[in-house]
Amino acid sequence: MSQKNAEARSGPSIVSDPAAEGSNRGAKASADYSDVVESLTACAEDALSQAACGGIIDPAEVILWTEFAKRLILYQRDRDLLQTEIPELAEGLIRLLSEVELPEGTVPEVLAHEFMRSLAEVRRVLALDVEAAYQGDPAAQSFAEIAVAYPSLQALTIHRVAHRLELLGVPTLPRIMSEYAHSTTGIDIHPGAQIGLRFFIDHGTGVVIGETAEIGYGVRLYQGVTLGAASLRDGPSLRGRKRHPTVEDDVTIYAGATILGGDTVIGKGSVIGGNVWITDSIPPGSHVVAEPPHQAVRGEDPALAEQLKWDI
Repeated sequence: MSQKNAEARSGPSIVSDPAAEGSNRGAKASADYSDVVESLTACAEDALSQAACGGIIDPAEVILWTEFAKRLILYQRDRDLLQTEIPELAEGLIRLLSEVELPEGTVPEVLAHEFMRSLAEVRRVLALDVEAAYQGDPAAQSFAEIAVAYPSLQALTIHRVAHRLELLGVPTLPRIMSEYAHSTTGIDIHPGAQIGLRFFIDHGTGVVIGETAEIGYGVRLYQGVTLGAASLRDGPSLRGRKRHPTVEDDVTIYAGATILGGDTVIGKGSVIGGNVWITDSIPPGSHVVAEPPHQAVRGEDPALAEQLKWDI
């Protein structure tokens, strides 16, 4: 069969052009989704649009800076390295501060300088936290073990850095840092919480410490403790008010205890037992325990017992 006859029967052959096809697909996608793009980029009235149009910092960058700061504060002792890394830490903070809306008249470089001057004090406070952990936990073999392996010390390091930034009026960064600590340690401490010297959280998983909580000297918490607020139905009206408890010096709070309310004060030297629920102040030197559950044991012939029977 001749080529002419073949073309007459089957039509001319079409050789595809990949570049042309890609261009066509791109044009089609652009035409199909331009309204979606327009919707997602508009600065509308909804909360997410306002957040994005106001500028959102990349949490990954904050986390990298947080780990850098934590390493320098906890572990770094080499003078030559610190001579290089301290300026790098400051420059990284300046970059982060330039991406958030600072209080009017605040200059990122000045704010970063003020923060950097506080690093020695942060390290001094954390050293006391390490001592408290060693004194409070017989399982601790050394200060070094606590510094590298205890989740409470990791969470506290991030909190004490984030709290400094919070006091300087830095928005967003401290909260990203605290949520990062929460995700890696299971310990949730708002950067606004005021925590005194020689603080120790044993085990730590599930601990929650709210924004306006105040914790004194030598306090010890166990896992699952909540220092929280009472139920909030109108959050904006309560913003800025004290909503979380005050825990005075030398208090021990055992696992699963829940203490709520901004007017609640746990008096100095008190011991709060596990799984209690407290919404009123406790005098100094108190011991608070939950009522023990009542347990009933009944005898039954195992041969006749097909399943557990419960009296409800």
